[in-house]
Amino acid sequence: MRTHKCGELNKQQLGATVDICGWVHRRRDHGGVIFIDLRDRAGLVQVVVDPDVADTFTIAEHVRSEYVLKISGIVRDRPAGTTNPNMNSGEIELLAKHIEVLNESETPPFPIESDIEVNEELRLRYRYIDLRRTAMQEKMKVRRDVTRILRNFLDDNEFFEIETPYLTKATPEGARDYIVPSRTHENSFFALPQSPQLYKQMLMIAGMDRYYQVVRCFRDEDLRADRQPEFTQLDIETSFMNEDEIMVIMEEMIRQLFAKVINVELDAKFPRMSYQEAISRYGIDRPDLRIPLELVDIADDMKDVDFKVFSAPANDPKGRVAAMRVPNGGELLSRKDIDDLTKFVSIYGARGLAYIKVNDLAAGIDGLQSPIVKFASADVWASVMAKTGAQDGDLIFFGADKASIVNEAMGALRVKLGHDLKLLQGEWKPVWVVDFPMFDWDEKSGRFNAIHHPFTAPSCSVEDLVANPGTALSRAYDLVLNGTEVGGGSIRINRTAMQQTVFEILGIGEEEAREKFGFLLDALKYGAPPHGGLAFGLDRLVMLMTGSTSIRDVIAFPKTQSAACPLVSAPAVVTDEQLKELGIRLIKPAGKEKTPQTK
Repeated sequence: MRTHKCGELNKQQLGATVDICGWVHRRRDHGGVIFIDLRDRAGLVQVVVDPDVADTFTIAEHVRSEYVLKISGIVRDRPAGTTNPNMNSGEIELLAKHIEVLNESETPPFPIESDIEVNEELRLRYRYIDLRRTAMQEKMKVRRDVTRILRNFLDDNEFFEIETPYLTKATPEGARDYIVPSRTHENSFFALPQSPQLYKQMLMIAGMDRYYQVVRCFRDEDLRADRQPEFTQLDIETSFMNEDEIMVIMEEMIRQLFAKVINVELDAKFPRMSYQEAISRYGIDRPDLRIPLELVDIADDMKDVDFKVFSAPANDPKGRVAAMRVPNGGELLSRKDIDDLTKFVSIYGARGLAYIKVNDLAAGIDGLQSPIVKFASADVWASVMAKTGAQDGDLIFFGADKASIVNEAMGALRVKLGHDLKLLQGEWKPVWVVDFPMFDWDEKSGRFNAIHHPFTAPSCSVEDLVANPGTALSRAYDLVLNGTEVGGGSIRINRTAMQQTVFEILGIGEEEAREKFGFLLDALKYGAPPHGGLAFGLDRLVMLMTGSTSIRDVIAFPKTQSAACPLVSAPAVVTDEQLKELGIRLIKPAGKEKTPQTK
């Protein structure tokens, strides 16, 4: 039907007769000569329709935006002074000899190329129109290139691509499962996988040695900009490699990916940072190292001050008092800005945001401006200024509360200030975060939870794990890029005794463990090799590489923040016959008149 793509035409085809197909991007009538910009996936080309070709000119008079056309014509140079260096085909144009309307189009619900902001719900409702936009097509191209290059790298390094089941068994992985009723097994259900974790461990026990899969995963969890109920990850598992060896080969893969897709040279070796250091310095386990601001512990200075807001958490083993210096913050931030920041940290549970403006460091306490200065001695503030590295004109912010609240609030404040004040240094800053705790104590339930998942190996013996579960470290590692976790993994447990011990610490009794994970416990008895791996969030990687702010912009057909698909109106009700066949009866939620349905 076509001999060339629109955006591929150039001077090499001068004088040739070609056939092209595409959508009418723009139509212009200039004094009897009609210009049509025809668009396909490869780009645009300018088509000229002269009135001396009467039938073709008549058709061109009636075409409108988004009509689908086939045009035959002769490639020629554009007239002097009319070339367009922003187009691949900007030096030539196509003189139309024949136009065929392959399909007409109604006026689209929003302009294809425009600076006008379009409501996301409308974009997703007409996603097939939204995907015609150049920006979206470029993102889909990057996604295609990312997937291809990752596959090529892993193929070259002797990894097997192996598919694992989508219909599987519900297992605790930190989020709710999507449940699928079974018609052939009465009162039983499949679960859609949150990850292929246990299957890939089975593959290592089976001797497959190196596995990967570009796989869809499903989690029924609260959504935000970098989460979706169904998402894609690059899943990887290896045998007979320790964490250092796995991180080295994964670094090389990511370096090649960035170099080949977006022409970015990442560091020759990614830095590594312990979980504890990340929390201490940045308040978060996925630090954005482009932001130079850091948290500094000052609890030792505040234990004996009269200010209970500081002294109480300073003397609480679970409390924290931290300071953060903002260079030139006294000049960059107004009192209104500080009030707005106080409201911002309250989102994270902070009950206020104390600060000191450093006017004249040489003047000691008299050179500090803040309502809290009077609550501590000159020596205390001198120590705080020294620890934070304060200079004249700086602003020092303070967080004092339970350590979890201080970390979350001050960590979020650090990121907000870094972006708002344009403090970012460098474009790309990867870091491996290692030495995570094995468990986190949940005060409400009175039990331990796994920081990663219950199949992560600890860095200690069974005996030490039983004796000190609260301080045990795991052999886990996360790859963080610009404050976003793009990959996470660990060395797995490969011995039955250790796996049973971890289950017991997590409150999973012998009977429950056998019911949910009996197949794993059995498999570990038959020569399970040392193994480990990780998974990369493919959507997040592409989001970062394309400069997008949401993974919805790099997924062809994403869900909304309420986990709905406006395009096909899913989820939706099903017929009574389907429910009866599955042995399911619906119960209306309390206080609701009818079953929820996406409109």
